[in-house]
Amino acid sequence: LAQQHLQTFTERVAGFPVTVRGLSRFTDAGDSKEIMAGLADGSVDIVVGTHRLLQTGVRWKDLGLVVVDEEQRFGVEHKEHIKALRTHVDVLTMSATPIPRTLEMSLAGIREMSTILTPPEERHPVLTYVGAYNDKQVTAAIRRELMRDGQVFYVHNRVSSIDKAAKKIRDLVPEARVVVAHGQMNEDQLEKTVQGFWEREFDVLVCTTIIETGLDISNANTLLVERADSLGLSQLHQLRGRVGRSRERGYAYFLYPPEKPLTETAYDRLATIAQNSDLGAGMAVAMKDLEIRGAGNVLGAEQSGHVAGVGFDLYVRLVGEAVEAYRAAADGKPIVTEENKEVR
Repeated sequence: LAQQHLQTFTERVAGFPVTVRGLSRFTDAGDSKEIMAGLADGSVDIVVGTHRLLQTGVRWKDLGLVVVDEEQRFGVEHKEHIKALRTHVDVLTMSATPIPRTLEMSLAGIREMSTILTPPEERHPVLTYVGAYNDKQVTAAIRRELMRDGQVFYVHNRVSSIDKAAKKIRDLVPEARVVVAHGQMNEDQLEKTVQGFWEREFDVLVCTTIIETGLDISNANTLLVERADSLGLSQLHQLRGRVGRSRERGYAYFLYPPEKPLTETAYDRLATIAQNSDLGAGMAVAMKDLEIRGAGNVLGAEQSGHVAGVGFDLYVRLVGEAVEAYRAAADGKPIVTEENKEVR
């Protein structure tokens, strides 16, 4: 994803005297040193990077704006670190599925949030199927995608058995060119694999949820997820967002083992993902996620968890009042509570 953003930024600012660099674990050591020095002396204007930018030893000359894409991949500690970079830095965070804590903060008025509900032109909603795993159906789905010269993501979220899963796909669809990708591979091999898939050298990418965030391969329009019952709601929605990114119709199959009953939470998650398949459904999905997992702490490190003993409505009202009071105090106005008592 950082690689894709780097390409976009470089193209956008090509006509301006702006230096754009990229920093991730794929950047070799020599370049990394040079980029770090550039950030410290101000010769690098824009840096596009992964969590690598949040590691110790990264110094900034004059940081003005931090843009966090795929906000749900960053924990509270990361966000606190971003704030600590500079007290007067502007922060813009973006996500299709904000974590419950962030969403709840925006509902309570602590953070400002705006939603983009207009999809790109000629984009179709992804057809979503939720059901028990079936070899014949998997074979049919892969073959249909191959017939229209497309590519397939097959998500198997266990590194230990991923090669076995790839072998099974090869047995089911012998004509498909199958390749494996996961986060424990070495950098060169992983980069080659994903680049090869991007350049259409392979038909099926058997992978872990490493593809969850931001991978934009417009020719891949079928997604099959094994053991979808063990994934989180925002993960399911993010994975579905990997397909249907061009004019072609995307298909997403969320499969669970037929022999085991679903837990209540897993059923809720899969039902939510099946019901909210239209474009711009991320907000509805995130709201349901907030309902299932709870909001976490406004202060402190918990990103989800139930508002014990108070009830959600009252809790949001109390937080809302506290925020209003804080703003009024900052403006020097008297603070008025619901009972219209003046509080000093």
